[in-house]
Amino acid sequence: MIQQRSIATAIILTLITCGIYGIYWFVVLTNDVGKLSGDYSFTGGKHFLLTLVTCGIWSFVWAYQIGQHVAAAQRQRGLATTDNSVMYIILTFFGLSIVTYALVQSDVNRLA
Repeated sequence: MIQQRSIATAIILTLITCGIYGIYWFVVLTNDVGKLSGDYSFTGGKHFLLTLVTCGIWSFVWAYQIGQHVAAAQRQRGLATTDNSVMYIILTFFGLSIVTYALVQSDVNRLA
């Protein structure tokens, strides 16, 4: 079951907890997108671990892949497909991963 989350609350909790809630948000958001796209191997724990092991480099791969998975989930539901993968990579490159999380969460909330 996919839970809709308040984007504002998630951002505030991430800031208040100095990013700890952001880690949780990353993991559950990735899991939700994997479920919505039907790719159950697309998991948050795996991507978080790979991001840690590669000192953050994997976050660019994740940003691209999550955009692709959101587009696939939209396509499966017959909705207008928006592939924001490149935009997510650019936001991540400039240190705005939290904006990527918020945009993906917005899409997940619409799909759930």
